[in-house]
Amino acid sequence: MELNKNNMKKILWIITFAILLFVGVQNLYIIFRFVSYLFGLAFPFLLGGGIAFILNVPMSSFENKVFSKIGVKNKAFQKLKRPFSLLLTIVSILGVIFLVVFLIVPEIGRTIEIVSNRFPTFLNEVGKKYRDLLEENPSIVEYLYQFTLDWKTISENIINILKNSGGTMLQSTFGFATSIVGGFINFFLGLLFSIYILLQKEKLGCQAKKLIYAYLPEQYADKLLSICSLSHVTFSKFLSGQCIEAVILGIIFYLAMSIFGFPYALMISVLIAFTALIPVFGAFIGCFVGAFLILIVSPLQALWFIILFLIIQQIEGNLIYPHVVGGSIGLPSIWVLVAVSIGGSTMGVAGMLIFIPMSSVLYTLLREAVNQRLAVKKIPPNKYDS
Repeated sequence: MELNKNNMKKILWIITFAILLFVGVQNLYIIFRFVSYLFGLAFPFLLGGGIAFILNVPMSSFENKVFSKIGVKNKAFQKLKRPFSLLLTIVSILGVIFLVVFLIVPEIGRTIEIVSNRFPTFLNEVGKKYRDLLEENPSIVEYLYQFTLDWKTISENIINILKNSGGTMLQSTFGFATSIVGGFINFFLGLLFSIYILLQKEKLGCQAKKLIYAYLPEQYADKLLSICSLSHVTFSKFLSGQCIEAVILGIIFYLAMSIFGFPYALMISVLIAFTALIPVFGAFIGCFVGAFLILIVSPLQALWFIILFLIIQQIEGNLIYPHVVGGSIGLPSIWVLVAVSIGGSTMGVAGMLIFIPMSSVLYTLLREAVNQRLAVKKIPPNKYDS
């Protein structure tokens, strides 16, 4: 290799990278702490970006469909169209959350009250059964008398444990309270940042494009922006499809529960629809709460409700969800299920929400790359379409 100026630069870059890599491997803990610190600083802004992306879907619908034909010639209204759409979006989301809380929390409170009222009777019945068991089996009483407990030693051990763990418990409580306050502050900052992003999204988008074209070759900049556009469309369609699927599932549950005469049909259906925003497995949260509420009224109906839920969940998970959500983002049904399984096992609920649209983006990019290579190699379609 000729040692000209360009080659010398490449060699110096390689040597520098190797040295930095070696130093980084030797100090992984310090690098990890530094990255964690940077992530903590950037978290409110990352959260704001995520909130802005979610709010942008309904906001764009209000802006382009509801307000598109209103006040077209009124310039003052055109300037206020974006703030009105954003305000209507936030009010709509808060309204849905309030509706769910208003329907569910009072019923859960009444159910807990019923359980607390019945609990003394339940304890009396258990005590009576216990006394009857001892009267019918005197040998059990003799066996129990063989055990003696040193209450003084037990009480001393409990006091020592409380003394030793008191400081740790206080520290844990303080840390938990601090994390809650920090979480509220991060959410508030993220929400404010998301509002700014939504109100200035065209300007921010233009600035980002200028930055990309300024520091990347035009070919790579075009490809990066194409991938970003595809990701934006895919994630937006995924959110819309997820909401449509949740509404469909809630309607199916309401109709089925009304037909078979289950109690709390409307409340449980709304709860299941709300929790179904978590892909595939979210509805099980609604099932647990619904079964608990029905159990207080009728244990037999609670059992039938669980059976009904499992049947509808199989239909929804294998037919409705892959076609509604998968069809909206252009991802085949089988890959939707694969994405949900991998995302859920690696990152939990967040993984499910991220992996489905991300898999759709990768699937589209891979399909385009494969078609281009087949075209370059001039492979006839009859060799792979059969």
